Amino acid sequence: MDGRIALVSGGTRGIGAAICKRLRAEGWKLSVGVRPGRETPPHLDDPEHIHLHPFDAADRTTHAAWVAAAAARWGRIDALVNCAGIVGPANLDDADEATLDALWAVNAKTPLHLIQLALPHLRAGGAGRIVNVASLSGLRVKNANVGYAMSKFALLALTHTVRQQEFANGIRCTAICPGFVDTDMTAHVTAAPRDEMTRPDDVAAAVAFVLSLPNTASVSVLPINWRAEDSL
Repeated sequence: MDGRIALVSGGTRGIGAAICKRLRAEGWKLSVGVRPGRETPPHLDDPEHIHLHPFDAADRTTHAAWVAAAAARWGRIDALVNCAGIVGPANLDDADEATLDALWAVNAKTPLHLIQLALPHLRAGGAGRIVNVASLSGLRVKNANVGYAMSKFALLALTHTVRQQEFANGIRCTAICPGFVDTDMTAHVTAAPRDEMTRPDDVAAAVAFVLSLPNTASVSVLPINWRAEDSL
């Protein structure tokens, strides 16, 4: 993977941080979108191999600027990893749709927009890769948070659409679907023991694996679970 270029959103902490560390260890050069005003974490302090650019998932004006700057910095883009995401309560009987709108904007529309912007660069190499970090909540429903599930089901639909429409251009698109992962995002979870949850490094290993596959081995969806479920 030496010298290949990946864009990673949500790379400052949690799963995204683990992905950045894993890809750098495997020789990737990175462009990481960082929320304006946020201090650079130590794992991204590598200007020779890591390009940083302001990025706010909820602000579309930052998306085009980031992709253009990444292409200018590295000369090409080989992979896009959509890892930025949010969680929040948006249940069936909620009249206030503010959380639903935020979930939809960040978890579904932002990956779509970044893919649209990156596609010309990904097509150019004939072996472009897109990984959408989704969730098991995009494959089955296990709780009342319909807004989060809707956003992740939409991300699965986006993954399948890109995979089908861009296959002939050498682009392979995969949805990585973890259950509970031991990160800040699951700090509120009490239903799962933290020492039994999937680790961020586990998800990062899965991302690195699908990015390493040749065009002849395409993975559309990769579920990752910390427990045995009766069905997905």
